[in-house]
Amino acid sequence: MFQTLYSYFWWERLWLPANLTWADLEDRDGRVYAKASDLYITLPLAFLFLVVRHLFETYVATPLAGLLNVKEKIRLKATPNAVLEKFYAATTKHPKQADVEMLSKKSGCTVRQVERWFRRRRNQDRPSLLKKFREASWRFTFYLIAFIAGMAVIVDKPWFYDLREVWKGYPIQSMLPSQYWYYMIELSFYWSLLFSIASDVKRKDFKEQIIHHVATIILISFSWFANYIRAGTLIMALHDSSDYLLESAKMFNYAGWRNTCNNIFIIFAAVFIITRLVILPFWIMHCTVFYPLDLYPAFFGYYFFNFMMVVLQSLHIFWAYLIIRMAQKFITGKVVEDERSDREETDNSEEEDEVAKNGPLSNGHPVLNNNHRKTD
Repeated sequence: MFQTLYSYFWWERLWLPANLTWADLEDRDGRVYAKASDLYITLPLAFLFLVVRHLFETYVATPLAGLLNVKEKIRLKATPNAVLEKFYAATTKHPKQADVEMLSKKSGCTVRQVERWFRRRRNQDRPSLLKKFREASWRFTFYLIAFIAGMAVIVDKPWFYDLREVWKGYPIQSMLPSQYWYYMIELSFYWSLLFSIASDVKRKDFKEQIIHHVATIILISFSWFANYIRAGTLIMALHDSSDYLLESAKMFNYAGWRNTCNNIFIIFAAVFIITRLVILPFWIMHCTVFYPLDLYPAFFGYYFFNFMMVVLQSLHIFWAYLIIRMAQKFITGKVVEDERSDREETDNSEEEDEVAKNGPLSNGHPVLNNNHRKTD
């Protein structure tokens, strides 16, 4: 049964145009072609990326956060309460009004105290500013290096300037060593993002992020199997061109450098919209949809690849909507922040006002703080 499924999966008509077989893509006469077995290395490389990331965040990003004076906001801790904690862990973090009233009777707290407890408890679970900074630093470093490496791989190739060259001689197109490593590193990195997504900072677009990572992994893998390597390198470099700008804007935002963050964000927004909403659909997707039909009839792989491109483009439109919302806030003078982030909740009680005046509270009383500084 396994052999039958294996044969169906690798049926040439699924992956290659008519009248071509896998035998046509066997190495010969000094020409080397992409092979499915090449991708096995990406899984151990993904785990190596996780190790490198841990070392980078510990020994590079953390000291950098100190140099940039990344500071945590004071968070009031929820008073230990077994009844409320059990409901929080087993039922929901956002109780309805009826639940709040029920918990008030069970715990012996007032309704307002229960509401305040849940706000503080949710804030305790939110990722720290340092964690966000470290993640942004790691992704900024990778995306910047990947973009520079990607441009080095494709800038001297004829298909970078003439998209019809992408399909010249397809699929009998020899693979270059630079293309091999570019693919292996990019795919390994996205595997590592998928493996770490459960422990990374969760944002409002968590589901969209999973879809994006899975779609990207499928696209990169499929383009390798079907020898869509020339188109694949263009698509990967195009995506990396704006990602490092977003991550650098986040880093400066966490460090409190608002003007720098806003300026970089405007550049990022322009690059994102130009690359993802103009160049990708009207140049790259036009290239993958129309030009191949001049060479061979449409086949399953052709439809599958372009379907996955449409999935990615849909996500780009969704994220562009969030970016435009942030740009509107910037233009109107409001603070630019990541629309995908869960904002820290505030407590409008008298106790919170006391924090602003006298510092953090301990068991309802202000903690003395003799570290006074001059106000600017």
